[in-house]
Amino acid sequence: MILTDYYKGEHLPDAAKTRFDVTCSAGSYEPFETKLKNRKGGLSFYFGDVPDRWHFSSKDKPDKAITKGDNISSIFVPDVTLPFAFGDVKNSSDALLLILSDDWQTIEIFIARGQKNNRRNLYHLLCDKELETEIESLRKKAEKT
Repeated sequence: MILTDYYKGEHLPDAAKTRFDVTCSAGSYEPFETKLKNRKGGLSFYFGDVPDRWHFSSKDKPDKAITKGDNISSIFVPDVTLPFAFGDVKNSSDALLLILSDDWQTIEIFIARGQKNNRRNLYHLLCDKELETEIESLRKKAEKT
């Protein structure tokens, strides 16, 4: 399997505009388990626009970012007509694939450990529905948090 871990974040009614609480997960991805921990013992993250103060050496400026006090991942949304995005975990070799609900109230994050250099190719596999079996398998394994 290429996809190793899964986290589902949901924007809850009483939460800040860009805050997402992890409501279920499959696998145990250490960077998320430590960086996303909140005071109540659960996991949460922020998903929003890239702050102006961030500077990038590459020609591509990310469209969004996952943060929690610091940048966790810059997120690219290559085709706004599709509910998919990709990124990588800062200071790691791991890639992220995201599936966004139509209203952007639910974000599913799939992790591909060691695949940072293949993140764009994985995005195309996601768009072509070639990862559906792996995605469904991780969703079925997911436990409520």
